[in-house]
Amino acid sequence: MKLNKAFALRVREVLKDKKMTQYKLAQETGLYHSTLTDILNCKYQTPNFKNMALIIRELGMTMTEFFDSELFDFDKLEIEEK
Repeated sequence: MKLNKAFALRVREVLKDKKMTQYKLAQETGLYHSTLTDILNCKYQTPNFKNMALIIRELGMTMTEFFDSELFDFDKLEIEEK
C-alpha cells in the first residue's frame, strides 16, 4: 500500500472513531474542503508534512499515536516510487 493511501485510511478511521466529519476537520485545520478531500481521495502522491501535521493535530492525536497503526508497517508499505 502506498503511503498516501495509508494516511488517508488512517484519517478516515480516526474520523469515524471520533464521529467527526471531513467538513468539520477541514474547518478546524483551515484547509480548503477540496484540499482535504483530495488528500483523502489520494489525489496527491505525497501530502505535504504541514498539512499532515495540521490534520493529525486537529484529530487530537500526537504523531506517535497517529502513526502507531498497522497501516504504517514498513513491510507492507510502498515508500519508494516505482
